[in-house]
Amino acid sequence: MRWEGLFADLEAQAGALAQAERAAEVDERTRAEVGRLGVAERLRGALGLPVRLRLPAGLTVAGELRRVGPDWLLLGDGDARETIVALPAVLGVRGLARFSAAPGTAGVVESRLTLRHALRGVARDRSAVRVHLVDGATVDATVDRVGADFVEVATHAAGEPRRRGDVRDSELVPLAALAAVRRSADAVTT
Repeated sequence: MRWEGLFADLEAQAGALAQAERAAEVDERTRAEVGRLGVAERLRGALGLPVRLRLPAGLTVAGELRRVGPDWLLLGDGDARETIVALPAVLGVRGLARFSAAPGTAGVVESRLTLRHALRGVARDRSAVRVHLVDGATVDATVDRVGADFVEVATHAAGEPRRRGDVRDSELVPLAALAAVRRSADAVTT
């Protein structure tokens, strides 16, 4: 009888040790998985959710996270109000879900659509936009051309369509200086 108690105690200790080892292994695997996540995967886990982004110069922009590219994201706060945000300009994100997309789950096309591609779509659309720069400056314009590392815009009155007679100037903006491009001038606040 005493031997049975001793063996039962040893089995309980072994079971507790095995459970502790499993818990430690799960924790270590979880840390390793999180360590492989990039910002884009973390953001993809919040697609469809309202988020708030902190940008340089005290700017914030909020809206539903609609798309995430390798170096940009798209927010919307209505059917016609959309903002393309350069991912390198993002200083913080609030409103994320607890979950992330798994690394490498972006589709082949989605993973290749860079900020330049998104801006080329804006150029084809010919929408009047407000360009927010990382120094806090804004430019009301229409995107004319997108190069390898720059965007060229035609400046004009805020919210007005691009008309040859209303174009004030043309400005080249390096992509590194770009924080956000917004269809409507009133969504980014200071």
